Amino acid sequence: MQFTKNGFDLKEAIQHIKHYLPAQAPLKDFIHHNTLHAFQNKPFHTGIQTASERFGYKVYLRLDEYRTLYQNGKISEQALQDAIIAHNGPADSERIRQRLLNEACDNNLQTSIGHLRAQWKQQFRFNPDKITHPLLFRILNNYLDQGISINGFPLVHNGFLNSMREIESKSFVSIFKTKGAKALLMDAETTLESLLDRIVGKPDRYEQYLFDQQFAHPGWSGMVSVLEDNNGLLLDRRAISLKELILFELLLELDAIEARLGEDWTPLGLQLDDSVPGLFERQTLNPVWDLLKIWHEAYEWTYYTPVLNGLRHTSRAAVATEQASVHALFCIDDRECSFRRHIELLDKQAMTYGTPGFFNVEFHFRPEHSRFHTKVCPAPMPAGHIVVESETIRKFNTDAHFTKNTHSLMSGWLISQTLGFWSAMKLFMNIFKPTLGPATAYSFRHMDGQAKLSIEHHGEATVDGLQVGFTVNEMAERMKSLFKGIGLTRINTPLVYFVGHGASSSNNTHYAGYDCGACSGRPGSVNARVAAYMCNHPGVRQVLSEQGIEIGKHTRFIGALHDTTRDEIGFFDTELLDAAQKTAHAAHEAVFMQALERNAKERSRKFILTNTRQNSAKVHEQVKRRSVSLFEPRPELNHATNTLCIVGRRSMSRGLFLDRRAFLNSYDYRTDRDGNALLKILKAVAPVCGGINLEYYFSRTDNDKLGAGSKLPHNVMGLIGVANGTDGDLRTGLPLQMVEVHDPMRLLVVVENKPALVLDVIQRSPQTFEWFKNAWIHLLALDPETLIYHRLSGDHFTPLNVNEQAVESCSDLMKRIESTDLNLPVFVLEEQFA
Repeated sequence: MQFTKNGFDLKEAIQHIKHYLPAQAPLKDFIHHNTLHAFQNKPFHTGIQTASERFGYKVYLRLDEYRTLYQNGKISEQALQDAIIAHNGPADSERIRQRLLNEACDNNLQTSIGHLRAQWKQQFRFNPDKITHPLLFRILNNYLDQGISINGFPLVHNGFLNSMREIESKSFVSIFKTKGAKALLMDAETTLESLLDRIVGKPDRYEQYLFDQQFAHPGWSGMVSVLEDNNGLLLDRRAISLKELILFELLLELDAIEARLGEDWTPLGLQLDDSVPGLFERQTLNPVWDLLKIWHEAYEWTYYTPVLNGLRHTSRAAVATEQASVHALFCIDDRECSFRRHIELLDKQAMTYGTPGFFNVEFHFRPEHSRFHTKVCPAPMPAGHIVVESETIRKFNTDAHFTKNTHSLMSGWLISQTLGFWSAMKLFMNIFKPTLGPATAYSFRHMDGQAKLSIEHHGEATVDGLQVGFTVNEMAERMKSLFKGIGLTRINTPLVYFVGHGASSSNNTHYAGYDCGACSGRPGSVNARVAAYMCNHPGVRQVLSEQGIEIGKHTRFIGALHDTTRDEIGFFDTELLDAAQKTAHAAHEAVFMQALERNAKERSRKFILTNTRQNSAKVHEQVKRRSVSLFEPRPELNHATNTLCIVGRRSMSRGLFLDRRAFLNSYDYRTDRDGNALLKILKAVAPVCGGINLEYYFSRTDNDKLGAGSKLPHNVMGLIGVANGTDGDLRTGLPLQMVEVHDPMRLLVVVENKPALVLDVIQRSPQTFEWFKNAWIHLLALDPETLIYHRLSGDHFTPLNVNEQAVESCSDLMKRIESTDLNLPVFVLEEQFA
């Protein structure tokens, strides 16, 4: 059959599909991102409404939910009135208000996707998806499998389609029901266009058919698209492309159609009438959008306003800290917000800083007993260095339950009879006293704290084309950029801590989403230890001194890891401290331990089965047991409720209770006259903090389509994703248990600097500017001299009139924490200023 394109561009159509598909990486690289990244080139409300109209996504809370929030005081009258005026002007505000409160609107969403392929059901009375999807998903799962399958895919070396052809040629049983479909697969000359011509028949409907097809299973299609563009994401690599997937799926569909209808049938597109809308053909605009937009803005600013009043209050009341007792650098992660606060309440001379948790050292890490190396820096950042672990002290214990012998007939039967009873007893005991086990993802296992690391580069050493370690100048350049960025240029305390973070759990398929996003979803222990080594290196200190970074002669840097689930901390290389430093470290360690107990108590108020009113030590023990319970789908709440990012000096927020909702990035405008440090910060804040925020936002508003649903029925598929049951589509986004307490509102970024400089900085990076210009993230500049806020609107800043409100104060934080399991308001901690 001769095929003519007639205007259909296959390459462009595939790129168009890839643009809209989910971009979630495999589980080991689960990095948060804007779920609706494809619409980020549009203003926020326009973009999410377009996404909803095309794909049927729920992008706001329901109208009745906003009205309930208003009735419960979660949306203030003032914020609602301000939102009405901002979007409609003052003239007709009362009518709009009545519509918002009383008008009945149709919340049912219409979607552009699916209309064409729905004709299979309507005209032919059968659904090819039910026939093709189970087989397609099993084949994809087996081909991409990273170690779960008992029997691996027999052929993987020639790419997906060639492997399928070779299997078909050597098998006695075909996966196809008809000879024609098999023949088309075996014919290397079969084109995707020729299959579309047979199934659809009308070139102007080809792209629409492919959209319908691929978005019937966006999880698997999105994963294939991601792996095609980033083949290195799989440790056991597989070659596959979206084009191959589409061609193979069309063959399965053609096989199903001809098995059902025979060979005498008319292509689907030739039977259409004008009632079937085209791809992304705009339907009538739903009037509910105008109401939802206003409600949502009022919802956000009801929360933002007291925060802004609080930041201005603490900025005015800031007291210069005398000689610091210790410096501690943490990740900007919102979960470190409360830990830092408790340290500063216990030691008022402690100075804490926030910076991305890879501590400005980008590299790959290979544990001693691993065949693979993994990236431990932000996913988009290139890394040409590798750090190799050696001389480990840790021993790996074996467990009879996790051996291949359980898979065979005789040994499997014997193991079941002998160990099965004991396993049931252990499971029963684990209900009452959970303990660490082989199945626990334990953050301190990422690196052996006693092992040696190849941090300094010697000679020409390389591994897999990556330079082993860093030269002295490379180390100094990274540490200079780190310290300049956070405004820490004079360091004379006896000890400085680099505190990375990770998370432990026993019931968490999305474990990488709990670890450090700046370390590609892995614990920050290696980065903390590497950064400390660099700062302790005499040659590095000499270079830093020449470049304006003063480090005291007797100052020592220590790497550490904070387990945010268990609220535990471990310190590395403390045996190298002298007697005086060991004494100082013991005092600081005691403060850290007490702060962790208080932090665990603060977190526990949202854990249903934990009695927060007990003393901190008892609560802490319960939190640790909870983290390793096989029956706990919520080992921690992770980034749930995140809403803020503060870029400025610690004096802006020190002593302000923000309820663990803020990313805190240290920055001193006084040492950054040209804005270069700010540019580097915001280039990371936008995709990292903004990506976290928006993935939580959309997973909360539409957990069925944009989230992963409840994790209770999830099965891990090939170690790359999760699905419901054994034949389902991969679930993208976040599970319900990670977002059910989240308030879906956009991230508010507050930068301490002059608005003119902030505008100049973000315009230097078009990708960064897009986030703020289109209001996917709110951006405010707080003028450090006048303390006047300026809000970015499009491509310019305008002064923001913040409704003045009295800032509540609190004299006993721990008592206040015991009072409620709900989100607490912003208040000033009198303890900090006592």
